[in-house]
Amino acid sequence: MPIRNQAAPPTPWSRNLAKPKIDDTAYVHAMSNIIGDVRVGENVLVAPGTSIRADEGAPFYVGESSNIQDGVVIHGLEKGRVIGDDHESYSVWIGKNSCITHMALIHGPAYVGENCFIGFRSTVFNARVGSGCIVMMHALIQDVEIPPGKYVPSGAIITNQQQADRLSDVQESDKQFAHHVVQINEALRAGYQCAEEVACIMPLKDEINKSNNGAVTESGKGGEIMSRDIVEEVRSLLAGGYSIGTEYADVRRFKTSSWRSGPPIVGQRESEVLAELQEILSDRAGEYVRLIGIDSKAKRRVSETIIQEPNKPGKVSASSSGASPRNTYSASSASNNGGGNGSLSADLAEQVGSLLSQGYRIGTEYADARRYKTSSWKSGPSIQAKKSAEAIAELKDYMADHSGEYVRLIGIDPKAKSRVVETIIQRPDGSTPSQSKAKIGAVGSGSFSAEIVEKVRSLLSQGYRIGTEHADARRYKTSSWKSCSPIESQDLSKVLQELEGCIKEHAGEYVKLIGIDSKAKRRVAETIIQRPDGVPVPTGGSEAPAQNYSQSAGNDGTPVGSSGGSSSVGSGSLSAEIVEQVRSLLSQGCRIGMEHADKRRYKTSSWQSCSSIQAEQIQEAIAGLEACLAEHPGEYVRMIGVDPKAKRRVAETIIQKPAA
Repeated sequence: MPIRNQAAPPTPWSRNLAKPKIDDTAYVHAMSNIIGDVRVGENVLVAPGTSIRADEGAPFYVGESSNIQDGVVIHGLEKGRVIGDDHESYSVWIGKNSCITHMALIHGPAYVGENCFIGFRSTVFNARVGSGCIVMMHALIQDVEIPPGKYVPSGAIITNQQQADRLSDVQESDKQFAHHVVQINEALRAGYQCAEEVACIMPLKDEINKSNNGAVTESGKGGEIMSRDIVEEVRSLLAGGYSIGTEYADVRRFKTSSWRSGPPIVGQRESEVLAELQEILSDRAGEYVRLIGIDSKAKRRVSETIIQEPNKPGKVSASSSGASPRNTYSASSASNNGGGNGSLSADLAEQVGSLLSQGYRIGTEYADARRYKTSSWKSGPSIQAKKSAEAIAELKDYMADHSGEYVRLIGIDPKAKSRVVETIIQRPDGSTPSQSKAKIGAVGSGSFSAEIVEKVRSLLSQGYRIGTEHADARRYKTSSWKSCSPIESQDLSKVLQELEGCIKEHAGEYVKLIGIDSKAKRRVAETIIQRPDGVPVPTGGSEAPAQNYSQSAGNDGTPVGSSGGSSSVGSGSLSAEIVEQVRSLLSQGCRIGMEHADKRRYKTSSWQSCSSIQAEQIQEAIAGLEACLAEHPGEYVRMIGVDPKAKRRVAETIIQKPAA
């Protein structure tokens, strides 16, 4: 039980010295910290390093079969309450079968419903999270109510109800993931409780002493050693409900990836499976053997692990090939100096070290020019080294073996069985690869940046639709954009394909990506993703978001617009960027205003208003802006975007300043 399981201290707002009430079936680790009126239900796991402190806000409730993982902090304010499912008042309520994962913060008043998943380092404060919601990593939920069954992507900041209502629904794969986490922590709870009871642990110790497959198993013929990694891989697959198969190949077939299926594994228990694997290894001594994890329902492979190599006894390597979860791939830069000469850049060496330090495995793939064009990569051997220098040496050898071909490095998360990075480290012509790609092909004259891919993913996760517009140089100057074919899909890969189609169709023109709120019938983002001159689009493109425009210039008078543009001084004309910003503001239902100031007033920020602009059409608004510019030549003039509903400014952009 916990080191600190004590009553709340006496305070002006609480003098009842309430103590925690913990069900006998719950497991609370000795290194946790529980104080005050905390009610812990049946079969709850409270992991090491947690702090559940009901000394200010109280009471707290943790529902049955929920798990509070390492480093979680639960606290509450003195004032503010939520109504629990039992219709009583609480500072913090956590429903049953919910996961509060590592380093999350739940700060009352807060309600987390049943079957919820709160991801690593996410924060819930003064909010309600409905049942069945999944909140991914590093998210902030504050002052809102998340409807049941919603998905909050990693890094999201949900601080108003409009954002909460637009969240996308949880998918079936997300539910399976959350359910799997609950099962894992249920097993941990039972295991911790067993470990503290002599009557429970002694039979297990006796069984281990009688068996030789719990740690290291040796084969009879080939002399191969089944390592702890293989045992752990088998245990993990069986726990996930996956089937296990095998494949084998001699040296010739291995080079061409022509694997043959091995005999089926019929055992369901860990010891039975390991025994069958050992027989297969013995029968195939001198050949490559790999273990296959199979999802029988989805009829797909979830992992491939080489467990025997003819020239490296006991070698274990892994290469995950399962489906990727949300936000799986990440772009990273790396270069290869000299193509096939087997040399690695400092950036790549640093990336290898970073992957190993995070516990990831490293795999390789290769392709000739024909296979590269069709993305038909072949799997190479995994890198078994645990140290950066050894891993780099293995990579150099592998690159030398595939001189004249494309080679890419794969970062693999062995726990999630997913890829976390793909980096091309060798090209056949000796050129230096400038960037890795997250399964995104070439687009127009270049390729989508990771920022643009992430923007599309973010817009889709919030329920927005994606559109595109194009303009030649003449139309761009007058902001006369034309629409591309509408994009109906909400699937990321299909949306990116349609974006590529628009870009290819309008090569040599400007193309911009549009984020559309279908319910409010307004644009929420505009990003230029192609320019006709081939100049790379900067991070995130040129945007006109719905809110948070840059504010006015600094003390030196340099204009800073939300689109980065300024007008011709005193000429009565406006730049394309300013025209585009006006269009964006009007499309969002905002009003346009103007202010002016001479140099003295500018220094003291004493701006004066021009005549109000009541226009709803862009031509009328532009005319009003130009009239103010003409009326106040030689002064600073700035444009104001006003949200009439919220009665606040959403944009301030200086469009004219006096000559120096």
